Amino acid sequence: MNLNAKIPDGPLDQKWTKYKNTARLVNPANKRSIDVIVVGTGLAGASAAASLAEMGYKVKALCFQDSPRRAHSIAAQGGINAAKNYMNDGDSTFRLFYDTIKGGDYRAREANVYRLAEVSANIIDQCVAQGVPFARDYGGLLDNRSFGGTQVSRTFYAKGQTGQQLLLGAYSALSRQVGKGNVEMLNRHEMLDVVIIDGKARGIIARNLVTGAIERHSAHAVVLCTGGYGNVFFLSTNAMGSNVTAAWRAHKRGAAFGNPCYTQIHPTCIPVSGDHQSKLTLMSESLRNDGRIWVPKKKEDVEAIRAKRLKPQDIKEEDRDYYLERRYPAFGNLVPRDIASRAAKERCDEGYGVNATGEAVYLDFSSAIVRYGKAQANVKGIHNATDQQIIELGTKVVEEKYGNLFQMYEQIVAENPYKTPMMIYPAVHYTMGGLWVDYELMTNVPGLYACGEANFSDHGANRLGASALMQGLADGYFVLPYTIGNYLADEIRTGKIPTNSPEFDAAEKNVRDQINRIMNNKGTKPVDHFHKRLGKVMWDKCGMGRNEKGLKEAITEIRKIREDFYQDVRVPGTADYMNQELEKALRVADFIELGELMCIDALERKESCGGHFREEYQTEDGEALRDDNQFMYVAAWEWSGDPSSPKLNKEPLIYENIKVQQRSYK
Repeated sequence: MNLNAKIPDGPLDQKWTKYKNTARLVNPANKRSIDVIVVGTGLAGASAAASLAEMGYKVKALCFQDSPRRAHSIAAQGGINAAKNYMNDGDSTFRLFYDTIKGGDYRAREANVYRLAEVSANIIDQCVAQGVPFARDYGGLLDNRSFGGTQVSRTFYAKGQTGQQLLLGAYSALSRQVGKGNVEMLNRHEMLDVVIIDGKARGIIARNLVTGAIERHSAHAVVLCTGGYGNVFFLSTNAMGSNVTAAWRAHKRGAAFGNPCYTQIHPTCIPVSGDHQSKLTLMSESLRNDGRIWVPKKKEDVEAIRAKRLKPQDIKEEDRDYYLERRYPAFGNLVPRDIASRAAKERCDEGYGVNATGEAVYLDFSSAIVRYGKAQANVKGIHNATDQQIIELGTKVVEEKYGNLFQMYEQIVAENPYKTPMMIYPAVHYTMGGLWVDYELMTNVPGLYACGEANFSDHGANRLGASALMQGLADGYFVLPYTIGNYLADEIRTGKIPTNSPEFDAAEKNVRDQINRIMNNKGTKPVDHFHKRLGKVMWDKCGMGRNEKGLKEAITEIRKIREDFYQDVRVPGTADYMNQELEKALRVADFIELGELMCIDALERKESCGGHFREEYQTEDGEALRDDNQFMYVAAWEWSGDPSSPKLNKEPLIYENIKVQQRSYK
């Protein structure tokens, strides 16, 4: 397998400029004869489709929801990073680049990450021009706040609704192109295969989720913007519909899958409450700006809280263990997500978890409320303010910054988080792995691109908070529109791609055969039965902690789940009509194969780095212990035809601009 990353020569800060100056172009008249399919219409997909259509390409956009406004990007809460240094606190393009590389535990490609930092400032200007209502300070200037893994404030935000507001901006740009006839919008369509002709991606096979019809769509290039695969764990912060099918079908057509074991566990989620749940709810990382995370120091206090004899407010300050502040004084509660998650797990594993299951810690705003209250009292000239006045004034400030998040927590948990600390626990949130792509965001299959969370390229082994929105919009607005022309310049004489070729016939037959196999299976168990089984294995043995014994057991168990799935799954209804159970079954079949690859990848990587924590490889104080001599590479897995026998290819990671060292946030 050829893994040419196509990184331009020259100094790091000149690579992207050099690339843009030398990339081939497609003139406006020729763009009108070139078709591009964009699969997925979240932030990466909507921005890519809108940008390509604005440039003159003929675009088809597929969305499996009824509207792009329902993309999972809408759920992002806390913000989007950009190196604008508005707070004058020492930020720069290089510092954002360095924080991202370090946060990813030195397992990302330098050139891609620097480009991401370089174009980040443009994203904010673009979104402001679209009318995105970013938070502003008293003087009307854009405001910033801090996120984990940094010592500067570079995160732009719109209360706790940043993803929603950014998505509406991208959706407006996409809708404009739909209205002009430059984008054909196909809602309620799901891609089920990629069509490869003479080694190039030439189209897709899709299912109309309303009618059940199998459709053929041809193009000169296919762009996958289909998000991550966190729902392989069943319980995650992802939307229920989020899946890996598009990326996995591309993988089975030859696209390498990069670093599949790199899963991000988010430290601030509402804890699991029972087997009835179908997903988990995220509490934004922005809450760690003002919230302090703690557990009781004494086991007897823990037992009293669990038995409801004590409330957290009853625990004296000196009897609280602010463990992140204790272990990581330089960053405190704003350490990266992987570190904060493992620290919470460690406290709970030691018996200090504060809910009935023992899997929760406190996120407490009482100190912030008092601090803000005293400041407001001084501003308002209220001398000798009472404790109640201070709390009321401070609560108003916190409500202005985080109000909708507090409302959401109260509706779910039925407790007032202004008065009682939130209970949080880590949960699967994001996947750093994805389809392998080069500097141009093209997979190793010519003409097949992957953007946003669907690719592996920018976050290494751990994503810093507020960088997902940054990457999705950077790829769609400012990277792909330049790089795709370098490929499409060779396609101007190709002409319209016909859909009646043997390759389209074979791809459609492959899709129909799998659907028929599932529909004709007269099993007894619903799809969720197998998804839950898979999720439990993945969480227990390939989650926050992994070890050789558990991973080997997981691989054996997943193979048994796959065997049972095809023997005993039951999908009611028919395939030639709307059938959501069939949709789920096709997605779970792919999750089962992906889950095995994730465990194989985690077993192969005998080190700890970022979100991949092999328990055998840790420092004396419990931190991740990398092995740079053996594992400083991207693991790019190749489909062999058998999910149990993937082939490992390696792209070496070379660091020329930063010093690789043990991560420390102390």
